[in-house]
Amino acid sequence: MGFATTAIHIGSEPDESTGSVTVPIYQTSTYAQDALGKNKGYEYARTQNPTRSALERNVAALEGGQFGFAFASGMAAIDATLRLVKAGEHVVVSDNTYGGTARLFNRILANYNVEFDYVDTSDPLNVEAAIKPNTKMVFIETPTNPVMILTDLKEVCEIAHRAGARVVCDNTFMSPYLQRPLEFGVDIVVHSTTKYLNGHSDGIGGVVVLNDKDDAEWIGFVQNSAGAILSPFDSWLVMRGTKTLALRMEQHDKSGRAVAAFLEEHPKVKKVYYPGSASHPQHALARRQQHGFGGMVAFDVGSLAAARTVLESVKLCTLAESLGGVETLISHPATMTHASVDEAKRHRLGITDGLVRISVGIEDTDDIIADLDQALEKIGQD
Repeated sequence: MGFATTAIHIGSEPDESTGSVTVPIYQTSTYAQDALGKNKGYEYARTQNPTRSALERNVAALEGGQFGFAFASGMAAIDATLRLVKAGEHVVVSDNTYGGTARLFNRILANYNVEFDYVDTSDPLNVEAAIKPNTKMVFIETPTNPVMILTDLKEVCEIAHRAGARVVCDNTFMSPYLQRPLEFGVDIVVHSTTKYLNGHSDGIGGVVVLNDKDDAEWIGFVQNSAGAILSPFDSWLVMRGTKTLALRMEQHDKSGRAVAAFLEEHPKVKKVYYPGSASHPQHALARRQQHGFGGMVAFDVGSLAAARTVLESVKLCTLAESLGGVETLISHPATMTHASVDEAKRHRLGITDGLVRISVGIEDTDDIIADLDQALEKIGQD
């Protein structure tokens, strides 16, 4: 079954009681029992909900996994996944990871005697060097947010598995349409469903997908025990989004390539970060492990003043955090998504004051480029 067919049909089988061709929103907190100890598979909505279960089946199928678990946010999904790590154990993390992920690891989980080391995972040898006897997990983003650094999934998995460590990949930037990490040996995939899976900027959520039965049982236990579940309505919104994921990602990818090419030729732009550009140092790796390059583009205009001019001069693009919606969003990582990251580390990673990130939407490509062009031309006019 092809990707688009899977996205439309898995989890969305017609409702048996009514024939509804879309999954109903089961907005309930509890379920009537047939008798003592006898029910229809549902007892309490924190533990199970048919709408959420449908979404979990859907996204698991899209990622090529057996088990899926939906959470109230992407961070809740990551937090639940890290509950596989015990006190005294060690995690290797991509040093260019999302600021919210680093905040969770450094300021919360580290208090429970979980050890974290951040390395440049674009070189698998750095991962190998960071492995310790107590390493139980390698957590990577590829591409990273926002400077689009890639990690060779196959090589890192081989290194981690030799050491007995799980590999977790945040696949939010690519979506399962453009990258399926489980196919390269990754053990667990996490997403912020808020982004491409939902695709309409109208819901917060997260999901975990994996194949190992024991790990799945534990994450399911955490989901139920901690209760950070995705609501029925938000589950339905993501199901609505995944039905058009293939179509949307094709347009995000098409416009992302065009926007990156435009920016590379613009005299006001100092550097462009986009794996689809031949100038990207990991372009060959992107072609090997991705099915496209997506709609996330970052570019450096050299200074905070220049970045401010662009960000405050766009008309079609919207200045906002988040990504992956149908509309084009533009942001300033240093003061927005990565404000919690130490300034020296930000600059070392390339997250300069002049860096601008675009989540290229699915508007007409020429309109997006025209808006960026008029904003860039205003640099230096004050």
